[in-house]
Amino acid sequence: MSLINKIDQDIKQAMLAKDADKLRGLRAIKSALLLAKTEKGASEDLSSEAEVKVLQKLVKQRKESAEIYKTQNRDDLYQIEMDELRVIEVYLPQQMTRFEIEGYIQELIIRLGVTSISEMGKVIGTANKELAGQADGRTVSEVVKQLLG
Repeated sequence: MSLINKIDQDIKQAMLAKDADKLRGLRAIKSALLLAKTEKGASEDLSSEAEVKVLQKLVKQRKESAEIYKTQNRDDLYQIEMDELRVIEVYLPQQMTRFEIEGYIQELIIRLGVTSISEMGKVIGTANKELAGQADGRTVSEVVKQLLG
């Protein structure tokens, strides 16, 4: 079953349960997926990688907005963003812990034969491709800098 069909079913369930917070998050996901499908150059069906990228973008947007609202003492808006974030994260692959990312990066550095921080881009690029959807790019970058620095 495609993600969009799963979202449609979950929207119906949220409507029946009168769960406004979940419904808002699900509608945001559906909207973003439909928009991605209609973009220029997009195929009729989104690949699972493309769906994950859309969800990651939504998560990043929610985190940034929540951070801004928190600094402005807008707890009402902060809570809305965090509620949507929790709904969106349900549909993402399981995220790796920082410890798991560090172990993976150490193995990758050895596998690629990287010895200096000047080759950091090679490690980050490979890691982001291989860990797509499982690790945040910012965390990967921080770990690579820490291990090579």
